[in-house]
Amino acid sequence: MNESAIQAQILGYLRLKRIFAWRNNTRTVFVGGRPLKFGVEGGGDIIGVLPGGRFLSIEVKRPGGSTTKKRAEKQREFLNTVNESGGLAITARSVEEVMEAIDA
Repeated sequence: MNESAIQAQILGYLRLKRIFAWRNNTRTVFVGGRPLKFGVEGGGDIIGVLPGGRFLSIEVKRPGGSTTKKRAEKQREFLNTVNESGGLAITARSVEEVMEAIDA
């Protein structure tokens, strides 16, 4: 299963749980030859707000998938910052991992 399919499953589950969440796109595009960045570097693929106002960030990976060393480092930094700030940030390879984290 690819990342897009896993993301769709996770977003569907979050909707069923009535958790406000959305797909977080981060990109760099070039406009007139200059780079324009969207999103926070290392930010999760899915961002949301849990009941009670707790911030949610989910980095989605396909089973066996990996990223470049630099990108993985930025993603870990983001996840750690969210968790240290009282939010819930996880890396998930399936909707079941998200269910476990939210229900814990």
